[in-house]
Amino acid sequence: MDVRLVTFTLDDQRYAVMLERVERVIRAVEPTPLPEAPPIIPGVINLAGKVVPLVDVRKRLGMPGRELDPADHLIIARTPRRIVALAVDAVTGIMTCPEEAIVRAEQILPGLHTVGGIITLDDGLMLIYDIDRFLALEDERMLDQSLATTR
Repeated sequence: MDVRLVTFTLDDQRYAVMLERVERVIRAVEPTPLPEAPPIIPGVINLAGKVVPLVDVRKRLGMPGRELDPADHLIIARTPRRIVALAVDAVTGIMTCPEEAIVRAEQILPGLHTVGGIITLDDGLMLIYDIDRFLALEDERMLDQSLATTR
């Protein structure tokens, strides 16, 4: 069975998320700060009248932060509990690969919570992130509390 992935970049590294979790891709917009939100949530955006938390993918991955640029993209994705906007440098496309080509993260290093798998490409490796586990339980709790206080 084939797997479809949305590919994106952060700096010069390529990453992916499962296409089935992605609703759409939009240009970056300035978030509204959200008091007491988890550190990986710089704020929220208005998406067609719906308040959507913005996830700083760089912080989640332990990368150096940088200001959101108008040329950046936001991947609007569904987690089991909510819709989120993932801030990335650029969405580079959609790719299809055989499911057996993906090495599960647990096979390489148990405990890689946000990585769902790794695929070998002709010119290097690409990490596939598991949107379902992108927000840690503590992040979810803090976000719920922060959103509740702003209503």
